[in-house]
Amino acid sequence: MSRSRLAYSLAGAALLAARPALAQAADTGAASATDAQRTMLWFVLTTLVLVLMVFLLLVVALINWMRPQLRQLYDLPTVHDTWSGRVLGLLVGDARLVQGEVRDELLDHDYDGIHEFDNDLPPWWKYGFYATIVFAIGYVTYYHVLKTGQLQGAEYAAEMQQAALLIAATPDDPNQVTTYTALTAPAELSSGKSLFMTNCAPCHGASGEGKVGPNLTDEYWLHGGEVNHVYKTIKYGVNGKGMVAWKGKLSGKQMLQVASYVLSLQGTKPANAKPPQGEKEAPAKAVASR
Repeated sequence: MSRSRLAYSLAGAALLAARPALAQAADTGAASATDAQRTMLWFVLTTLVLVLMVFLLLVVALINWMRPQLRQLYDLPTVHDTWSGRVLGLLVGDARLVQGEVRDELLDHDYDGIHEFDNDLPPWWKYGFYATIVFAIGYVTYYHVLKTGQLQGAEYAAEMQQAALLIAATPDDPNQVTTYTALTAPAELSSGKSLFMTNCAPCHGASGEGKVGPNLTDEYWLHGGEVNHVYKTIKYGVNGKGMVAWKGKLSGKQMLQVASYVLSLQGTKPANAKPPQGEKEAPAKAVASR
Protein backbone atom coordinates (compact mmCIF):
# COMPACT_ATOMS: atom_id res chain seq x y z
CA MET A 1 0.00 0.00 0.00
CA SER A 2 1.35 3.43 -0.91
CA ARG A 3 1.89 6.11 1.68
CA SER A 4 -0.90 8.29 0.24
CA ARG A 5 -3.43 5.46 0.47
CA LEU A 6 -2.32 4.70 4.01
CA ALA A 7 -2.75 8.35 4.96
CA TYR A 8 -6.23 8.45 3.45
CA SER A 9 -7.20 5.29 5.30
CA LEU A 10 -5.94 6.63 8.61
CA ALA A 11 -7.78 9.92 8.05
CA GLY A 12 -11.03 8.10 7.22
CA ALA A 13 -10.71 5.92 10.31
CA ALA A 14 -10.08 9.00 12.45
CA LEU A 15 -13.21 10.68 11.02
CA LEU A 16 -15.32 7.59 11.68
CA ALA A 17 -14.03 7.39 15.23
CA ALA A 18 -14.69 11.07 15.80
CA ARG A 19 -18.22 11.02 14.32
CA PRO A 20 -20.01 10.08 17.59
CA ALA A 21 -18.11 12.76 19.46
CA LEU A 22 -18.94 15.32 16.76
CA ALA A 23 -22.60 14.31 16.84
CA GLN A 24 -22.66 14.59 20.64
CA ALA A 25 -20.96 17.98 20.43
CA ALA A 26 -23.53 19.11 17.85
CA ASP A 27 -26.40 17.97 20.08
CA THR A 28 -24.84 19.74 23.05
CA GLY A 29 -24.40 22.90 21.01
CA ALA A 30 -28.01 22.80 19.85
CA ALA A 31 -29.23 22.31 23.42
CA SER A 32 -27.08 25.21 24.60
CA ALA A 33 -28.44 27.45 21.84
CA THR A 34 -32.01 26.52 22.82
CA ASP A 35 -31.32 27.31 26.48
CA ALA A 36 -29.80 30.64 25.53
CA GLN A 37 -32.82 31.56 23.41
CA ARG A 38 -35.17 30.59 26.22
CA THR A 39 -33.19 32.68 28.71
CA MET A 40 -33.22 35.66 26.35
CA LEU A 41 -36.99 35.34 25.83
CA TRP A 42 -37.67 35.36 29.58
CA PHE A 43 -35.33 38.34 30.00
CA VAL A 44 -37.16 40.32 27.31
CA LEU A 45 -40.59 39.47 28.76
CA THR A 46 -39.52 40.38 32.30
CA THR A 47 -38.06 43.66 31.09
CA LEU A 48 -41.24 44.46 29.19
CA VAL A 49 -43.42 43.79 32.24
CA LEU A 50 -41.22 46.01 34.42
CA VAL A 51 -41.36 48.81 31.84
CA LEU A 52 -45.16 48.60 31.69
CA MET A 53 -45.42 48.67 35.49
CA VAL A 54 -43.18 51.73 35.69
CA PHE A 55 -45.20 53.43 32.93
CA LEU A 56 -48.48 52.77 34.77
CA LEU A 57 -47.05 54.13 38.00
CA LEU A 58 -45.92 57.28 36.21
CA VAL A 59 -49.37 57.73 34.63
CA VAL A 60 -51.09 57.30 38.00
CA ALA A 61 -48.69 59.75 39.64
CA LEU A 62 -49.22 62.25 36.81
CA ILE A 63 -53.02 62.04 37.08
CA ASN A 64 -52.89 62.42 40.84
CA TRP A 65 -50.62 65.47 40.50
CA MET A 66 -52.86 67.08 37.85
CA ARG A 67 -56.17 66.20 39.55
CA PRO A 68 -57.00 69.85 40.58
CA GLN A 69 -56.53 71.05 36.99
CA LEU A 70 -58.50 68.10 35.63
CA ARG A 71 -61.29 68.84 38.10
CA GLN A 72 -61.52 72.45 36.92
CA LEU A 73 -61.67 71.25 33.31
CA TYR A 74 -64.35 68.69 34.19
CA ASP A 75 -66.54 71.32 35.89
CA LEU A 76 -66.79 73.40 32.70
CA PRO A 77 -70.39 73.27 31.34
CA THR A 78 -69.13 72.56 27.84
CA VAL A 79 -67.19 69.53 29.06
CA HIS A 80 -69.17 68.13 32.00
CA ASP A 81 -72.07 66.53 30.06
CA THR A 82 -70.14 65.29 27.02
CA TRP A 83 -69.01 61.71 26.55
CA SER A 84 -65.36 62.76 26.74
CA GLY A 85 -66.20 64.67 29.91
CA ARG A 86 -67.57 61.49 31.47
CA VAL A 87 -64.33 59.71 30.58
CA LEU A 88 -62.49 62.59 32.25
CA GLY A 89 -64.82 62.19 35.22
CA LEU A 90 -63.42 58.71 35.86
CA LEU A 91 -60.05 60.33 36.51
CA VAL A 92 -61.46 62.74 39.09
CA GLY A 93 -63.76 60.30 40.90
CA ASP A 94 -67.07 60.65 39.02
CA ALA A 95 -68.23 57.18 37.86
CA ARG A 96 -71.26 58.28 35.82
CA LEU A 97 -69.77 56.66 32.73
CA VAL A 98 -69.95 53.27 34.47
CA GLN A 99 -72.83 53.65 36.93
CA GLY A 100 -75.14 55.95 34.94
CA GLU A 101 -77.21 58.83 36.23
CA VAL A 102 -78.55 58.27 39.74
CA ARG A 103 -81.33 60.84 40.02
CA ASP A 104 -83.44 59.13 42.70
CA GLU A 105 -86.55 60.80 41.24
CA LEU A 106 -89.67 59.15 42.58
CA LEU A 107 -92.22 58.08 39.95
CA ASP A 108 -95.97 57.90 40.41
CA HIS A 109 -95.92 54.10 40.73
CA ASP A 110 -96.67 52.77 44.19
CA TYR A 111 -97.34 49.05 44.67
CA ASP A 112 -97.91 47.87 48.22
CA GLY A 113 -95.54 50.49 49.56
CA ILE A 114 -92.87 49.75 46.97
CA HIS A 115 -91.71 52.94 45.23
CA GLU A 116 -90.04 53.17 41.82
CA PHE A 117 -87.16 55.52 41.14
CA ASP A 118 -86.23 56.97 37.76
CA ASN A 119 -82.57 55.95 37.44
CA ASP A 120 -80.58 55.05 34.35
CA LEU A 121 -79.52 51.50 33.69
CA PRO A 122 -75.78 51.12 34.24
CA PRO A 123 -74.02 51.94 30.96
CA TRP A 124 -71.88 48.81 31.20
CA TRP A 125 -75.11 46.76 31.19
CA LYS A 126 -76.54 48.64 28.21
CA TYR A 127 -73.30 48.30 26.24
CA GLY A 128 -73.25 44.57 27.01
CA PHE A 129 -76.85 44.27 25.82
CA TYR A 130 -76.04 46.09 22.59
CA ALA A 131 -73.08 43.75 22.09
CA THR A 132 -75.35 40.69 22.42
CA ILE A 133 -77.64 42.14 19.72
CA VAL A 134 -74.71 42.61 17.37
CA PHE A 135 -73.45 39.11 18.16
CA ALA A 136 -76.91 37.59 17.55
CA ILE A 137 -77.19 39.28 14.14
CA GLY A 138 -73.73 38.04 13.17
CA TYR A 139 -74.47 34.53 14.46
CA VAL A 140 -77.76 34.18 12.57
CA THR A 141 -76.20 35.57 9.39
CA TYR A 142 -73.14 33.30 9.59
CA TYR A 143 -74.89 30.04 10.51
CA HIS A 144 -78.47 30.32 9.24
CA VAL A 145 -78.47 32.84 6.37
CA LEU A 146 -75.13 32.29 4.65
CA LYS A 147 -74.85 28.72 6.05
CA THR A 148 -71.08 29.16 6.22
CA GLY A 149 -70.57 27.50 9.59
CA GLN A 150 -71.66 24.08 10.77
CA LEU A 151 -74.47 23.79 13.28
CA GLN A 152 -74.06 21.60 16.36
CA GLY A 153 -75.53 18.48 14.76
CA ALA A 154 -73.36 18.68 11.65
CA GLU A 155 -70.26 19.53 13.68
CA TYR A 156 -70.87 16.57 15.98
CA ALA A 157 -71.34 14.21 13.01
CA ALA A 158 -68.11 15.46 11.41
CA GLU A 159 -66.15 15.01 14.64
CA MET A 160 -67.52 11.50 15.12
CA GLN A 161 -66.55 10.62 11.55
CA GLN A 162 -63.02 11.90 12.12
CA ALA A 163 -62.80 9.96 15.39
CA ALA A 164 -63.93 6.79 13.63
CA LEU A 165 -61.23 7.26 11.01
CA LEU A 166 -58.59 7.77 13.68
CA ILE A 167 -59.71 4.67 15.58
CA ALA A 168 -59.85 2.59 12.42
CA ALA A 169 -56.30 3.63 11.61
CA THR A 170 -54.98 2.06 14.79
CA PRO A 171 -53.98 -1.62 14.77
CA ASP A 172 -55.98 -2.24 17.97
CA ASP A 173 -59.45 -1.21 16.85
CA PRO A 174 -62.14 -2.42 19.32
CA ASN A 175 -64.78 -2.14 16.58
CA GLN A 176 -62.99 -4.55 14.27
CA VAL A 177 -63.71 -8.26 14.79
CA THR A 178 -60.79 -10.66 14.37
CA THR A 179 -60.81 -13.66 12.03
CA TYR A 180 -59.45 -16.36 14.32
CA THR A 181 -60.62 -19.96 14.30
CA ALA A 182 -61.23 -21.89 17.51
CA LEU A 183 -58.30 -23.91 18.78
CA THR A 184 -58.86 -27.66 18.97
CA ALA A 185 -55.52 -29.07 20.14
CA PRO A 186 -55.77 -30.66 23.63
CA ALA A 187 -52.72 -28.73 24.84
CA GLU A 188 -54.30 -25.41 23.80
CA LEU A 189 -57.61 -26.22 25.46
CA SER A 190 -55.79 -27.37 28.60
CA SER A 191 -53.99 -24.05 28.78
CA GLY A 192 -57.30 -22.25 28.19
CA LYS A 193 -58.91 -24.22 31.01
CA SER A 194 -56.07 -23.34 33.39
CA LEU A 195 -56.41 -19.64 32.54
CA PHE A 196 -60.20 -19.86 32.87
CA MET A 197 -60.01 -21.46 36.31
CA THR A 198 -57.58 -18.79 37.51
CA ASN A 199 -59.20 -15.66 36.04
CA CYS A 200 -62.79 -16.41 34.96
CA ALA A 201 -64.17 -19.05 37.33
CA PRO A 202 -64.80 -16.60 40.23
CA CYS A 203 -67.49 -14.87 38.10
CA HIS A 204 -68.58 -17.57 35.66
CA GLY A 205 -68.20 -20.66 37.84
CA ALA A 206 -65.69 -23.50 37.65
CA SER A 207 -67.84 -25.29 35.06
CA GLY A 208 -69.04 -22.13 33.30
CA GLU A 209 -72.45 -22.42 34.96
CA GLY A 210 -72.55 -18.69 35.73
CA LYS A 211 -72.41 -16.76 38.99
CA VAL A 212 -72.01 -13.01 38.80
CA GLY A 213 -71.31 -13.44 35.12
CA PRO A 214 -73.62 -15.24 32.67
CA ASN A 215 -73.85 -18.96 32.00
CA LEU A 216 -71.33 -19.96 29.30
CA THR A 217 -72.67 -23.44 28.62
CA ASP A 218 -76.06 -22.69 27.01
CA GLU A 219 -77.00 -21.34 23.59
CA TYR A 220 -77.65 -17.76 24.75
CA TRP A 221 -75.07 -14.99 24.40
CA LEU A 222 -75.03 -11.35 25.43
CA HIS A 223 -72.21 -10.29 23.12
CA GLY A 224 -71.99 -13.05 20.53
CA GLY A 225 -71.05 -16.72 20.78
CA GLU A 226 -68.71 -17.03 17.80
CA VAL A 227 -65.05 -17.44 18.80
CA ASN A 228 -64.06 -13.97 17.57
CA HIS A 229 -66.92 -12.32 19.47
CA VAL A 230 -65.94 -14.21 22.63
CA TYR A 231 -62.32 -13.19 22.04
CA LYS A 232 -63.37 -9.54 21.68
CA THR A 233 -65.40 -9.67 24.90
CA ILE A 234 -62.44 -11.15 26.76
CA LYS A 235 -60.00 -8.63 25.31
CA TYR A 236 -61.95 -5.40 25.75
CA GLY A 237 -64.41 -6.32 28.50
CA VAL A 238 -67.86 -4.78 28.88
CA ASN A 239 -68.07 -1.35 30.47
CA GLY A 240 -70.57 -1.08 33.31
CA LYS A 241 -71.24 -4.83 33.44
CA GLY A 242 -68.36 -5.98 35.60
CA MET A 243 -66.54 -7.73 32.75
CA VAL A 244 -63.01 -6.42 32.92
CA ALA A 245 -60.73 -6.07 29.90
CA TRP A 246 -57.97 -8.66 29.84
CA LYS A 247 -55.95 -6.84 27.21
CA GLY A 248 -52.53 -6.18 28.68
CA LYS A 249 -53.00 -8.92 31.30
CA LEU A 250 -53.20 -11.87 28.91
CA SER A 251 -51.46 -12.28 25.58
CA GLY A 252 -53.40 -12.63 22.37
CA LYS A 253 -52.77 -16.36 22.26
CA GLN A 254 -53.88 -16.80 25.87
CA MET A 255 -57.14 -14.92 25.19
CA LEU A 256 -57.76 -17.15 22.16
CA GLN A 257 -57.09 -20.21 24.31
CA VAL A 258 -59.67 -19.04 26.85
CA ALA A 259 -62.22 -18.24 24.12
CA SER A 260 -61.72 -21.69 22.60
CA TYR A 261 -62.12 -23.36 25.99
CA VAL A 262 -65.31 -21.39 26.64
CA LEU A 263 -66.77 -22.76 23.39
CA SER A 264 -65.81 -26.27 24.45
CA LEU A 265 -68.23 -25.87 27.40
CA GLN A 266 -71.24 -25.66 25.07
CA GLY A 267 -73.93 -28.20 25.96
CA THR A 268 -72.18 -29.58 29.05
CA LYS A 269 -75.23 -28.79 31.24
CA PRO A 270 -73.50 -28.31 34.62
CA ALA A 271 -75.41 -28.40 37.89
CA ASN A 272 -76.93 -25.18 39.23
CA ALA A 273 -76.66 -23.48 35.85
CA LYS A 274 -77.71 -19.85 35.74
CA PRO A 275 -80.84 -19.04 33.66
CA PRO A 276 -80.20 -18.03 30.02
CA GLN A 277 -79.31 -14.42 29.23
CA GLY A 278 -79.06 -12.66 25.89
CA GLU A 279 -79.94 -13.88 22.42
CA LYS A 280 -80.09 -17.48 21.31
CA GLU A 281 -77.55 -18.50 18.70
CA ALA A 282 -76.92 -21.70 16.86
CA PRO A 283 -74.59 -23.86 18.92
CA ALA A 284 -70.95 -23.54 17.96
CA LYS A 285 -69.14 -26.50 16.59
CA ALA A 286 -68.18 -28.71 19.51
CA VAL A 287 -64.55 -28.55 20.53
CA ALA A 288 -63.77 -31.61 22.54
CA SER A 289 -60.72 -32.03 24.68
CA ARG A 290 -59.38 -35.51 24.56
